[in-house]
Amino acid sequence: MTATATPDTFPIPVRANLAIAAAAIAVSLAALWLAAHGSAWWTLAIGALVFAFSNNTIFSLHHEAVHGTFHPDRRLNDAAGMVFAAFFPTIFAVQRISHLGHHRRNRTDLELYDYYLPHQSWALKTYWIYCLLTGFYWSIIPVAMALYLVWPWSFRARWFRHGPARWWGFEPFVADIAAAPVATVWPQGLFTLAVQMALVTLLDLDLLGWIVCWWAFGINWSSVQYADHAGSPRDVIEGAWNLRFWRPTQALFLNYNLHLAHHREPAIPWIHLPRRVRPGDASPSFWRVWGRLWLGARPAPPGPGPSPLPKPANDPA
Repeated sequence: MTATATPDTFPIPVRANLAIAAAAIAVSLAALWLAAHGSAWWTLAIGALVFAFSNNTIFSLHHEAVHGTFHPDRRLNDAAGMVFAAFFPTIFAVQRISHLGHHRRNRTDLELYDYYLPHQSWALKTYWIYCLLTGFYWSIIPVAMALYLVWPWSFRARWFRHGPARWWGFEPFVADIAAAPVATVWPQGLFTLAVQMALVTLLDLDLLGWIVCWWAFGINWSSVQYADHAGSPRDVIEGAWNLRFWRPTQALFLNYNLHLAHHREPAIPWIHLPRRVRPGDASPSFWRVWGRLWLGARPAPPGPGPSPLPKPANDPA
């Protein structure tokens, strides 16, 4: 699922990626500083709003690094991915494992947040949707990172995988993460923690500004994360949307809304996705899909869902 080589017809926009990364990080740092040091409530609000979008640009670059399409040099690509992961904050190796697992399990019974199956609870599935829409889904990821740093072997424990992980719908993700070597994953988590501590110290951040900025980002990020799949066909590859975004938002998200095009060809860099959209592809409005999610989970369409795709032999996750 990850790119090992980019075709000449779809080159990685290296200079653009590096320039965008530098700009997005600079804007995010300025927004964090403003939220912490402004003298009025509106400076906190402006800082959080700007951070909610600039940090999503960083995440979009993080997503490119996960697929190996941020930089053609694998070492530089992964080093940049670690930096971007620290702004989530999460562990780059964990994000790569989880995201490539998502590409294999998309719209299967193992990853179906907008529908509930006959044996599942409508209330629990609706609760998951509201966690997505209100940012709590995002918050689980930094908390899981902290748990991994303190006790990485907990991810291998039956009580954790069959208890909290299963209840939250993350059991297959936790199983994949548990199979990864701790010696590879744990140092990356330590790097993320060090970056966060440096940001707090150097920018003199306060707790309120930190929480408001990252939660604003979390709401923005997690709302998009499932709107690009909700209600789509139950197909591992075709189960996504090319959502209609406002043009400035699409630019800031680096075409992340063209998610069906991405799922079909995950090795293609973001800059080429618009010309990979097919003429007959559905293009629902983000706001329509997002608004429907607030009505709660729906019964799954009748019939069996798709089976997960096999893990490729060269999958680094």
